Formats: sequence, structure tokens, C-alpha cells
Amino acid sequence: MKYGLIKVAAAIPGVRVADVDYNVQQIESQIAQAEGKGAELIVFPELSLTGYSCQDLFRQQLLLDKAEEGLLVLLDFTRKLDIIAVVGLPVRIGSLLYNCAAVVQHGCLLGLVAKTYLPNYNEFYEKRWFASATDLIPQEIYLAGSPVKVSAEPQVFRTCDGACFGIEICEDVWAPLPPSNNLALVGADIILNLSATDELIGKHDYLVSLLAQQSARMMCGYVYSSCGFGESTQDVVYGGNALVFENGKSLVQGNRFSLQPQLCVQQIDVDRLRSERQNNTTFRTAQDGATARYIDCKPIMARDFELIREVNAHPFIPSDVMMAQSCEEILNIQTMGLVKRMQHTHQDKAVIGISGGLDSTLALLVVVRAFDKLGLSRKGIIGITMPGFGTTDRTHQNAVALMESLGITQREISIAKAVTQHFEDIGHNIKVHDVTYENAQARERTQILMDVANQVGGMVIGTGDLSELALGWCTYNGDHMSMYGVNAGVPKTLVQYLIRYMALLPIFSPQRDTLIDVVDTPISPELTPADAKGNILQKTEDLVGPYELHDFFLYYLMRYGFRPAKIFMLAQHAFKGSYDDATIKKWLQTFCRRFFNQQFKRSCLPDGPKVGSVSLSPRGDWRMPSDAISTLWLKECESL
Repeated sequence: MKYGLIKVAAAIPGVRVADVDYNVQQIESQIAQAEGKGAELIVFPELSLTGYSCQDLFRQQLLLDKAEEGLLVLLDFTRKLDIIAVVGLPVRIGSLLYNCAAVVQHGCLLGLVAKTYLPNYNEFYEKRWFASATDLIPQEIYLAGSPVKVSAEPQVFRTCDGACFGIEICEDVWAPLPPSNNLALVGADIILNLSATDELIGKHDYLVSLLAQQSARMMCGYVYSSCGFGESTQDVVYGGNALVFENGKSLVQGNRFSLQPQLCVQQIDVDRLRSERQNNTTFRTAQDGATARYIDCKPIMARDFELIREVNAHPFIPSDVMMAQSCEEILNIQTMGLVKRMQHTHQDKAVIGISGGLDSTLALLVVVRAFDKLGLSRKGIIGITMPGFGTTDRTHQNAVALMESLGITQREISIAKAVTQHFEDIGHNIKVHDVTYENAQARERTQILMDVANQVGGMVIGTGDLSELALGWCTYNGDHMSMYGVNAGVPKTLVQYLIRYMALLPIFSPQRDTLIDVVDTPISPELTPADAKGNILQKTEDLVGPYELHDFFLYYLMRYGFRPAKIFMLAQHAFKGSYDDATIKKWLQTFCRRFFNQQFKRSCLPDGPKVGSVSLSPRGDWRMPSDAISTLWLKECESL
């Protein structure tokens, strides 16, 4: 395991019912293939040594003895291999027969897990042949020449680098209280399921949903391997399900109904899972009273690391399939947050600065939606353009066009005269375009908005977004301040998609061309003069870096607490072909430095709605001292 990622495999071998020698050969072949692919852990279907559908042949001494011999062959085969294999077989313990999973590594039998819940309905009559794990008397037995402890006590297996896994068998996960519940609560990061699921109309979709929900509820990885072609089709058909899930998300699915063996290899992010559990107080509370026996696996030799998982370069952006639904959900959250605040404060007036940029455009559209929902006249929305030294015709025209077409109250108040006078008052040279020059304009605009709000008896709507808050790319007590910040939970990359989505809605069809042009306009605070042709010179992404990179860094830092080295590795993979390593490193350093240095701005944020899994509200998701030191993070960035 490196970077917290462990490579696992779900195998569907060729099988012949009751032909143990053949089945062992097939299993050996897939173990070797998986090890060659760098897998550290591989799981096979239920009763894979004999075949699941042997029925009353499980009462035959010859088959049971041969299954034990087959396990002995596998133990010998794995002596020089660097992989943990989990296979299924029937095992006699005392006077009873159990449906078991055997954990094999480096020629050793590390453990034996018996199935707990035995189906006894329809075509499945497992209780005819097998006893439940609950019937086990704690003891040490010899199996395939190896001593192994057996009991009904949950077992968690620990790899040498700290990843933990537990095992349940087929029907166990369908039970009201699956063994995986307890296994996850006592520390199993990954659940392996050896299964024999028959195919029925609609059953596969239900199975996928069940496993996704179980992996999400227990915040675990879930590796599922179920019998495939070769099992008896006397009454049912086994399609062969190779599935890997992580916290509710499907990472890989095999090809069902295949005539060929299948091997699905994927990486599970243990760091991510542990971060989820660590931050979830409900999970921690549920752990009370959970117990298990821990079994240490043998060391596995370090291997060259290769990331095989897909990494979404834009983790805040919904998938294409969910885009419209997700955008509408986000906008409803923003809208309803503002509606509640307006009702609570008995407001029918909202004051908002309109620059013609992304953030103020999104905020304006949210305010319009809120007024429409409340049945208020849009004339109660006072949109104010405040041209200054850097305002361009393009953004100004877009701002005016939006306000006119939306039917809100328009006001234009130039800040040039007031800021010039202010510079004279404080003795600042207007030709020096420094932080004073820029911030004075931002604060003048905020003063205008606040005073107009007092004048009309309304509230100032903040426009700043989540990405700007993360970078501190806002003027303290300038655009940093408002009476309600509707965009506070929306990252910059998502703002663009939300505006594009609304541009396609019939209600905003008159504004469509303007909205699209707003999205296509370079992002800028427009605080320094434009060039001779009136084009924007001060481009935010030239100064602080690409927002798609910063949003990527923000997501993995906040959502999972990943260290810079892991974020860098993920970014290399996600942005391959778009940014070289030096560029990613440069802006990751910038992000870490600014994220720490600018916390004081986030410590006194106005209220605003959370819309996703990441928020910087000092009252909710992020409580960080303004005096925290970034040395550890910057040193690791330097070492990349």
C-alpha cells in the first residue's frame, strides 16, 4: 500500500462442478495473474475449490477430502508469491460441515471464516449441508496440515502496512445485521464477499444497489466475487459478478455472462475511507461495544506504484448524467437559504453589486429566483454597477444587459471620484497600483452597497465564492463582507456550470447570450486599468493560478485531509497533458501558503448556505486558528 491505496482483485475463475483439481488450476492461474498486476489481495467466489452447486455431493467424504487437498496445493503454490488470496471451500469441524473462506498467504493458512447466514428457501437449501458460524465452538483445528483457530468471533486481518480487511459470505450481506457491520466498526477498511448469486430479472440492479449502500453505510471498500460460468444450470444460472465499491461508489464491474474467466483489479483508497470515519461522529458512536479477533498477515514486498484509478479533475462538477438534476438542487439550496433569511428579516429589498462577472451573475440569478418564489416584485432587487479604474466595456455592458432584461431596479454609481478623493486624503499616489490602490476600490464598493441597503431598508447579498474564500482572494471588509453570501459554498469551477445550466432554462432565455458571454469572459477583479483596446489585463488566474487546480487541491485537502504529496500525485494523474509537474507544484505551494495565511478572513464570514461536501464556514465545517503555521505543508510541497 502506497499513498494509502491498496490494490485488490475480484476473480471469477473457470469452474467445473466437483472437479477440485481443475478448479485449483484455474484459481492458481488467476492468483499468478493478479500478483503480476501488483494486486495485494484477491478474493474468489463462494466454495470456489469445489464449485458452489455440488448440492448433496457435499455429503461425500471424497469431495471434502479432495477440497482439503486442494487447499494444501494452493498453500504450496503461494509460498513464493506476494499476494493474499481468499478462497471458498467446505470444511468439516467436529461433526459439522461449514461453508468457509480460507485466507492464504506465503504458504500459510492465516485464518478461516465460516458463513453465518444460510439461505434455506427457493432453490437454495444450504442448511441441508452446512452449519452456521454461530454453531462453532472456539477451538484450534488442523486444516491442510496447518493449525488454525476457529470461532464465531469476528476476525479482522491486518496487512503489514496497516490496511485491514474482513470477510463475509454471500447471504451474510443480505441479512438485516450483516457481519460486515461489526467488521467495519472494529476497523476493517475493506470487506471481501465470496458469493454465489444466481441471476434473476432485476436482481443484479438490486445487488449493485445493496452493495453500494453497504459500502456507503460502513464507509468501507467492498470487494465482491460471485460464481460464474461453469456452475450447474440445473435450476438457476450464475452470471459471474466481479464488483468493487468504495464508500458507495462503484469502482469497477466485471462482464457478466462471460464464458471466460474474469479478473477485475482496482485500487481502494484506505486513507479516504479512514478520513470519512474519523470525521463521522455517528460512526464513532456505533463502534461502542464492537469486538473482534485481529490476525496479522505476512509482510508484502514493496512494489513500484502505479495509479490505476480514475481521478476526476473537477471533483466539484456533477457528472453529465446528473448535471441538470445537481445544478437544480444546488440552486434550490441557495435560493431557499436566501428565502428563509428574507422572511426572517421581513425583507422585500435586496441590494447586490453587479460587475458582469461570474460570481455576481450567479448571485443575481439566485436572488431573482428567491424573489419569484416569494412572489415579490423584481423591482425590489437593486442592482448596482460601480465602474472604477479597471472596468471594461464588456463586463459593464453585460451587467447592464442582465439587469435590464431581468426587470430589476438599476443604479450606476461610479467609484472613481470617491476613491480619488480617498487617495488624496490618505496621501496615496494614484499611479501606484498596489494593494492599497486595489483594496480601496473594493471597500468603496462595499460601503456603497451597505449604505444603499440602509437607504432602501434592504439587505446586501454577497457574491464571493468558495474558491475565493479558500485563497483569501477577497478584500477584508470589502467584497469579503455582506449580509448573506449566497455563493459561499459554491467553488469557482461550479459557478460556470450553474450559469450555463440556467442559460438553457426557458425562464432565462432572454438572458441566454449575455450569460454565455459572462462565462466566456476572463476572470478578473478589474481593479487595475485595461489595455489601450479596453481588454482585461488583470486576470485572476495569472496571479493566483488556475481555479481548476485550486478547486482540486481544496477538495482533497478539505474533504479527506490528504497531505500535499498525495494531492500532488492525484493532480499529476488528473491533469496529465494539461499541466506539467512544475506547474502543479508551483500552484500547490501557492494554495497551501494562501490557505493558511488567509484564514483570518474566513474566521468572520457572513452567513451563507452550504451546498456540497466542502464548506469553509467557521461555524460549521472548518474551524482553524488564524495563527496556524503552514511550515509542514510547504516543506512537503518543496520536497515534491
